Amino acid sequence: MAGVLYIVATPIGNLEDITLRALRILKEVDLIAAEDTRHTASLLNHYGIRTPLTSYHEHNERTKARALLARLKQGENIALVSDAGTPTVSDPGYRLLLEAIPAGVNVIPIPGPSALTTALSASGLPTDRFVFEGFLPAKKKERKQKLRRLQEETGTLIFYEVPHRLEESLEDLLEIFGDRQIAIGRELTKVHEEFLRGRLSEMSAEAHRRELRGELTLVVRGADREGEAVSGDVLISEIQRLQKKGMRVKEIAEVLGEKFSFPKREVYRLALKSKG
Repeated sequence: MAGVLYIVATPIGNLEDITLRALRILKEVDLIAAEDTRHTASLLNHYGIRTPLTSYHEHNERTKARALLARLKQGENIALVSDAGTPTVSDPGYRLLLEAIPAGVNVIPIPGPSALTTALSASGLPTDRFVFEGFLPAKKKERKQKLRRLQEETGTLIFYEVPHRLEESLEDLLEIFGDRQIAIGRELTKVHEEFLRGRLSEMSAEAHRRELRGELTLVVRGADREGEAVSGDVLISEIQRLQKKGMRVKEIAEVLGEKFSFPKREVYRLALKSKG
């Protein structure tokens, strides 16, 4: 009889954020497959858990999944953990599930922390519908293409980002989404946890003013389809912002006309007037 594969969520910062069930499972399984064995060892040592560890990460996923599946078929129970949060959610584990489920292995989730729900819950933005998009592309062209595809999404948008790309990503979000509300969760559950809330323009200025270090989760308000009748002040403000970036009048008319469902000829007229 095949063993059980447990998908065990672990703390994203504070070591107290682990369930009693997760601790029991980590003690009882035959093996723990960890994204970084050194990182997981710190957690296990903190709770006096001596279960053997093996590495399972993005660089050995293909070959290691087969080896782990073989042990599961032999009846061993294995816990899959990532460095922080819930495995398979922007973390390794998906390939192992693809192999384990068709093989008849029982897969049991042990729920717990996740940066995306942690940030969303305290963001102050709508939580009834949300879309998780993981990390934004590193290259500017691909990042803008992805954001344009999400421009009309009405659900709250959640992204992960790294500190050295934050300023550029906020600028792209502002250019494509307009000046929406955003909440940035930094170092969630850790000693230096911080939430920054405001408009994209304000957060872009803040990121330019100081370096926001650590792990970052961005929660951005979705498109407001009921607010398509944009005010003239907002439109003029957006026109002036894009002019400062060096965009031509025709380009501004195209971008803002599409963004706000506003007549492009009127945007063109206002942009010419503003330029004059």
